[in-house]
Amino acid sequence: MNELEYIGYAAGFITTLALLPQAIKVIRSKQTRDISLLWIVFMIIGIFLWLCYGYANESLPMTIANAVTLLLLTVILLFKLRFK
Repeated sequence: MNELEYIGYAAGFITTLALLPQAIKVIRSKQTRDISLLWIVFMIIGIFLWLCYGYANESLPMTIANAVTLLLLTVILLFKLRFK
């Protein structure tokens, strides 16, 4: 593993971690009225494309980070649709 991969893991961990408090809050409160549905949809599309890009380039840090972020965003979307 080269030095750039460490930066990739750190960036992926921090940006994914940034979404975790929001996902936890949504799960606990079951309230999503202040979260834009359009924002969630665009984020899911964008993260999915980054996931594909990371996979195609065999970038494990990018693939892992975007897979976890996509999972968290999907949870938020499901709660948004369920508890409208």
